Amino acid sequence: MLPSYPMRIRVKICGITSVDDAQLVCDAGVDAIGLVFYAKSPRNVSIPQATKICSSLPPFVNSVGLFLNATAEFVNSVLASVPIDLLQFHGSESPEYCTSFNHPYIKVIGMEGVDSFEKFDAIAQQYPDAKGFLVDSHATGKAGGTGKTFEWSNTPLDYKKPIILAGGLNAENIAVAIHQAPVYGYDLSSGVESKPGIKDKQKVMQLMSEVKRVQCKQ
Repeated sequence: MLPSYPMRIRVKICGITSVDDAQLVCDAGVDAIGLVFYAKSPRNVSIPQATKICSSLPPFVNSVGLFLNATAEFVNSVLASVPIDLLQFHGSESPEYCTSFNHPYIKVIGMEGVDSFEKFDAIAQQYPDAKGFLVDSHATGKAGGTGKTFEWSNTPLDYKKPIILAGGLNAENIAVAIHQAPVYGYDLSSGVESKPGIKDKQKVMQLMSEVKRVQCKQ
């Protein structure tokens, strides 16, 4: 029997780099898109790019801005121009830094070496203002987007705040991930791409079809 999550399976597709890809994933039924503001990433977008993408989004699709150890000045410059709904901090950002923007945020916790609920909780409790936590396969404070999974049995279930699962997800393994780690939401990027930064229509449609199939069986 599944734990309480998910009553509805939520999906975010990250690394959107064009209006066309934003339209593609929105048409497929995602709940949110992710915009990467990290210069070393092949999915990095400029402020003008991000502004165009956000202006193309339909109602009820959230925009998430991903940052990794960015300066406060840079984050503020993005927020001044781009209608970001939620910030996602991927690096070693302090709790004080994360709350300084007066904007809703989620904190990424790398699960490498975090093999117990107690270890996870010790990190998560440092960010009491976070709206939720995204768990990925990399080490905490390091860049994600590795395309690798981690031991899903280590995912904190029924946590007091929403948990989003990321790391190596695709249409082939999303059903297994949902059953092994039934959490608030699921975040994908490379698993639905034809190449870094370019989303693949067939992979996106297969993913969302599989999500709907699993949802209907609950």
